[in-house]
Amino acid sequence: MDVIEICQKAKYASQSFAAASTAKKNAVLAKLKELILANKDKILEANALDIERAREAGRGSAFLDRLALNESRINLMAESLDDVIALRDPVGEVVERYTRPNGLKVKRVRAPLGVIGIIFEARPNVAVDAASLCIKSGNGVILRGSRESASSVNYLVSLIKDALKGCGLNENIVGNVDPMDRELTAVMLRQDKYIDVVIPRGGEALKKVVLENATMPVIASAGGNCHMYIAKSADIPMAVSLVVNAKCNRPSTCNALETLLIDRAHGKETVVALLKALKDNKVELRGTQEVADIAGGLDLIVGEEEFGKEYDDLIIKIKMVSGVKEAIDHINLYGTRHSDAIVTNNQKEARRFTQEVDSAAVYVNVSTRFTDGFELGLGAEMGISTQKLHVRGPIGLRELTSVKYVVTGEGQLRK
Repeated sequence: MDVIEICQKAKYASQSFAAASTAKKNAVLAKLKELILANKDKILEANALDIERAREAGRGSAFLDRLALNESRINLMAESLDDVIALRDPVGEVVERYTRPNGLKVKRVRAPLGVIGIIFEARPNVAVDAASLCIKSGNGVILRGSRESASSVNYLVSLIKDALKGCGLNENIVGNVDPMDRELTAVMLRQDKYIDVVIPRGGEALKKVVLENATMPVIASAGGNCHMYIAKSADIPMAVSLVVNAKCNRPSTCNALETLLIDRAHGKETVVALLKALKDNKVELRGTQEVADIAGGLDLIVGEEEFGKEYDDLIIKIKMVSGVKEAIDHINLYGTRHSDAIVTNNQKEARRFTQEVDSAAVYVNVSTRFTDGFELGLGAEMGISTQKLHVRGPIGLRELTSVKYVVTGEGQLRK
């Protein structure tokens, strides 16, 4: 089946699927969970082929980590389906209702977007996350993974289609574009007649390709050059644990900490404690000469140009700042509007930080690693939007719907 036919069939299937009951949609997700758990070995076999292909292509450790599946990650993939099942179905929700002076009864009602295209890199679990959210929100979905994750994604999509068929639904609600042919991405991005919105989930290069070629609306995310500012009033033991978690919990993710800002009010003891905790976790330390002088050296002395970089690895850059205003200015200049945090015991300072830092998620005394649909109670996510229309932050169920007007009357005519 070629790309245009895949898109056509998804559009046709989505039109009747928009009216599917919550019970029917939940039954598909429950069946998919059953199939995933029953086929762990086959999923791992497919993923092993992907890992081998990526290694042969010279991919680094961070990429391999994003690509890899294991039993624990497969279990989490299956458990996320329970969370989506438990979520309230947004389709049909009445957002507002009122009656006009002429007797017209007006309702604004949530409805599916239609068909959603998602183009993603590395992480094969995105196929299940995206499909589950689209199914629960009554949308069709066209998946286009990367060539490195082709075997895993192809097998997972076969399970999704089996779940749809097993529940008496059209399997073409979910389409899968062959990732081995790069030209097919451009073809997919021209199918605005069938795809209502497209979401790129990956690095800046992918985002650029989608924004430059898509003929339909795009919900895009910038990279994750995430910051944490250790304010003058910060509890230092808390700051140490937050910095280590945000950087080391899973450094290849877009919500991992990339830049540490330390207030100059802190003495050498605090700086050394923070950097030692990172070094003990095998993090490469890069920073300004000022930080090196205080700490007694760094792995690499860097200039301002370094502070715009995202590593997705066990590397961090460190800078000293004077007060919350300088920290906010630095974040707004070099950040990617993703996730940024302050560690402080000063409520006024925290309020200013959350109001003035222009990011999709801002945290007070919390690790940046929580910018995730599952962690924030959305069940799963289609990605993290760093733009402001029509959604910002994790893209969950509600964000995959639009609003339509339903107007009823008794034969009113416009004068």
